[in-house]
Amino acid sequence: MTTLDELTRGAAEIIQADELRQRLAAGHPLRVKVGFDPTAPDLHLGHTVIINAMRRFQDAGHVAIFLIGDFTGMIGDPTGKNVTRKPLSEADIRANAKTYAEQVFKILDRSATEVRFNSEWFGEMSAADMIRLASRYTVARMLERDDFENRYKSGQPIAVHEFLYPLVQGYDSVALKSDIEMGGTDQKFNLLVGRHLQAQENQKPQVIITWPLLEGTDGIQKMSKSLGNYIGITDPPDEMFGKLMSISDELMWRYFELLSFRPTSELEGLKTAVADGRNPRDVKFELGLELVDRFHGGAGAGEKARETFIARFRQGEMPDDIPEKTLPAGPDGLGIAAALTACGLTASNSDAFRMIQQGAVKIDGERIDDRALTLPAGFEGVLQVGKRKFARLKLA
Repeated sequence: MTTLDELTRGAAEIIQADELRQRLAAGHPLRVKVGFDPTAPDLHLGHTVIINAMRRFQDAGHVAIFLIGDFTGMIGDPTGKNVTRKPLSEADIRANAKTYAEQVFKILDRSATEVRFNSEWFGEMSAADMIRLASRYTVARMLERDDFENRYKSGQPIAVHEFLYPLVQGYDSVALKSDIEMGGTDQKFNLLVGRHLQAQENQKPQVIITWPLLEGTDGIQKMSKSLGNYIGITDPPDEMFGKLMSISDELMWRYFELLSFRPTSELEGLKTAVADGRNPRDVKFELGLELVDRFHGGAGAGEKARETFIARFRQGEMPDDIPEKTLPAGPDGLGIAAALTACGLTASNSDAFRMIQQGAVKIDGERIDDRALTLPAGFEGVLQVGKRKFARLKLA
């Protein structure tokens, strides 16, 4: 039987943990809800943190409810926004919802998943019904949300329809009679509204589990397509593997905790092996193998991507005894030319710029041509100039 610790591995907060233990102890299948607004056509690994948690609950005998917010998508989630968000068109919502439903079954067990759309109940609501729903929460309570409060105090406009979003998301829990709802830490307010509305409906309020927002490949900002630090679950196998290998050794463990289905005991074993001298790159290989296999048709895809990755490095004749260098990043990171010079790979910044222009500079085997490239704090990777000069750089 899967333990509570394993079910909630990596979770940021559980509200209320005692209630969750009681419900699990009762031995009845629980209804575990997660909602996604179809705001983009593809999911990335950051989205899958919560979907992975759903799969663990499924494996423990519970029912996963994958709710596609086709109605809430027309409102636009105001969470974390300092301006009113434009609602999606119905055509965009339909197209994105279709791809979401296809992509989640790379992780979830289709036979133990309910795929629902919140237009099922909101599409039948009258204007009077919506007014009654709006009467069940106060403006004062809405303004307790950090983003609403900050916008109100700074004079940024808040559209009335934005106040409806938490209520609509909360009512989804009433309609679905969810026992557990999971979401990112930024969704806590909305999830609590669900508990509030369920109690008003004389339902047992749902347990809330929030999950951290996964950092992207830069190790700093949350994974986001707009920031370019994402790993898409539809990325080609070689590209996905290469992106995973580019993350820092420190960030690797967070990815293992939130994305891997390996038991915690195995992850602890990997950490011990690295502490005892195993190359972190080889452990990162195992992460890449697991995730590429998961999203690209099973065993074999990951191994093929790994071989391609290694072949790229062999073509560059990368030695085993690469010197290591740790440098301070500073508040704005470190420019690539300064990094190359500080590592002794170029004689000066102007020499570094010249080598970049000649196409002689690579990071982790990938040629770069951006003279203005800035390496962020937390960066770890192998810098290469020409065929024989290497340095393994870490920015503190």
